[in-house]
Amino acid sequence: MARRDLSGAVDFAVLENMTGGDDAINEEVLGLFVQQAGLWSAMLDPRAEGWRDAVHTIRGASAGIGAGELAAVCAEAEKIDQPLAPAALDRVRTAMDAALADVAAYRHELMLRGLKG
Repeated sequence: MARRDLSGAVDFAVLENMTGGDDAINEEVLGLFVQQAGLWSAMLDPRAEGWRDAVHTIRGASAGIGAGELAAVCAEAEKIDQPLAPAALDRVRTAMDAALADVAAYRHELMLRGLKG
């Protein structure tokens, strides 16, 4: 997986503008995003008391790395009435999976650049 595998779920120019294009900082921020996504995923259950908090946190973090679609889906989910939460949270999971796939491709490209020196 490399940059050519990007789907467009994440606009990495947002991240690069925030970090000044520093590959080490980009990697650190994306690594934290991936790590936190594992924690947030467990909370994306409409029966879990903190699902709205998880969605809110994902929204902010995704906007920070350029995952605009994920941020938008999260913003919608935050406003959903409880009976509609299962479908909304499915959309969040789907958008998060797409963002994570793009993050993996971008991080792979960073690793390759690091190997080339």
